[in-house]
Amino acid sequence: MASTKLTGKDLRGIGFPEGRAIGAAIRILEKSYKGKSRIFKLEMLKRVVETPALFREHETLGPIAHALLTQTEYNKTIDLNKKRIEYRVYGIEGIEPGAINQMEIAMKLPITKAGALMPDAHQGYGLPIGGVLATKNAVIPYGVGVDIGCRMCMTIYDLPVSFLESNRSKFKKLLLENTRFGQASFKQPRDHEVLERKEFSEIAIIKNLKDRAYKQIGSSGGGNHFVEFGAVHILNEENELGLESGKYLGILSHSGSRGLGANIARHYTKLAMDICKLPNEAKHLAWLDLNSNEGQEYWLAMNLAGDYASACHYQIHQRLADALGEEHLAIIENHHNFAWKELGENGEELIVHRKGATPAGKGVLGIIPGSMTSPGFIVKGKGDHASINSASHGAGRVMSRTKAKQTLSKKEVSQYLKSAGVEAIGSGLDEAPMVYKDIHKVMAFQKDLIDVIGSFDPKVVRMCGDERFHEVD
Repeated sequence: MASTKLTGKDLRGIGFPEGRAIGAAIRILEKSYKGKSRIFKLEMLKRVVETPALFREHETLGPIAHALLTQTEYNKTIDLNKKRIEYRVYGIEGIEPGAINQMEIAMKLPITKAGALMPDAHQGYGLPIGGVLATKNAVIPYGVGVDIGCRMCMTIYDLPVSFLESNRSKFKKLLLENTRFGQASFKQPRDHEVLERKEFSEIAIIKNLKDRAYKQIGSSGGGNHFVEFGAVHILNEENELGLESGKYLGILSHSGSRGLGANIARHYTKLAMDICKLPNEAKHLAWLDLNSNEGQEYWLAMNLAGDYASACHYQIHQRLADALGEEHLAIIENHHNFAWKELGENGEELIVHRKGATPAGKGVLGIIPGSMTSPGFIVKGKGDHASINSASHGAGRVMSRTKAKQTLSKKEVSQYLKSAGVEAIGSGLDEAPMVYKDIHKVMAFQKDLIDVIGSFDPKVVRMCGDERFHEVD
């Protein structure tokens, strides 16, 4: 029996222009007119493409007509504003020119309302890492980033730091047995309610990602993602955590939404670039209008990825808590690589993109890590408007991954870690402590944005690179 499914070639043959209207037509016809003959479908679409205005209000064919009517507009290149909006840069002397240039371009987008550049900033794709951008009713997939909802999570335990120092081999074993990185996964993943979300059945791109999401849940990515044991130092009695000042054993993790988030990011970035044509230097800043079906769909997918990333951290910490046999005293979590709906100074709703930036609204708690051999900090936001209620998400790179691999040696890095009293499992030369900026200088640049209420000193660190436990429990 001949197939009744339509192809792009079929639609171009009856006059459909190249672009999004073809995809919309095929999706709608195959869903709403499944089983109908190709001749029936093509005759119907031919009427729509010849007089799309007559079908604008049609219950089923309306979206196709809308896509056809706006096709010409979508194919036009959108001009950047000639003059950029003013924005604040924190610690400009430590930020590479490439990141500044990317921010300059972002501030010329016609949808941009405000922006800021954090002191850990460095060049990325589209919006720089450390870039904060507020837009009006539009979301930029590459302004969110590829690792959607990447986050920090810390649990604090009523255990003395001396216990960690005298039992390092035990804590190393705990990390090896209860964490997975990169391509490694647990043979028996734990279930989580996030996997039952309706988006997995309602959004086409996500339907095919559920099995992968289940397989990877509770694991960490590669690159700069980590899980580590260390010493938490609470500075004073007056703190939002309800803890006495002093030192505690803590676990800190950094990871994101794994393959789920990466595939969502790639899909909607391509879609945005197809719909929103920008000059070449700004093409990765293509946006989706939140009044459009595509924008609403991405918003749902982005939030799902963020919740999935949180679920991964919850399971990482729960597995380690079970192995320790301890209940935590406090838990802190914050994320970056995300977009939030927030109110600007004049009460206008804005879409705030924080690509590698920590939310720092008034009283909001967060964690800003350093490197394997430098402290991270527990912080409380001051709600600074110039920074769009944001702070850095770490120390920031001072050396590219390529340069690190070309200039550093394993022996050199090993000696550096040993002298700092840190034991690392996995990790590559591109994540050596020397590739990062001085966290103390970064923190000094943002003293008006956050208050420090505690610190974290890494002691036993695991990162991607040790794959001996691939798919085993």
